[in-house]
Amino acid sequence: MAVRLRLRRMGRKKRPYYRIVAADSRAPRDGRFIEMIGSYDPLAKPQAVTFKEDRVLYWLKNGAEPSDTVKNLFQHGGLWLKWDLMKNGADEQKIAEEYAKWEAMKSARLAQAAKKTEEKTNTKGKLEVEKASAAASEAPEEESKE
Repeated sequence: MAVRLRLRRMGRKKRPYYRIVAADSRAPRDGRFIEMIGSYDPLAKPQAVTFKEDRVLYWLKNGAEPSDTVKNLFQHGGLWLKWDLMKNGADEQKIAEEYAKWEAMKSARLAQAAKKTEEKTNTKGKLEVEKASAAASEAPEEESKE
């Protein structure tokens, strides 16, 4: 029996919600599964991903293969870094140090992205104000000509 870590679709129409499950690779997508190990809400802002770290690592140690999407979710959550270090024989202290570095880089990246979006919205707002003021200043001139 080959075990896969994959998404199981829940929720209603046009409001998807996924559970991350360990399932037999022959079972249907929304069918029988062995264990629920997390959840993923793609519509939440920011996207909400939770998982039981100890159970995910247990399944990975026992040969379960994650789907591409689940692997990406693990990478975004930092779990894949921990798994990769464990697989290569790193001790707990080394794993904790690398994870702390990764978290610092991720928070810096998020802060930079937030700053960029704030600048874009400020620029758009300034342009709209300038256009409105230009249109307002042109309107009285047109009325005076008539």
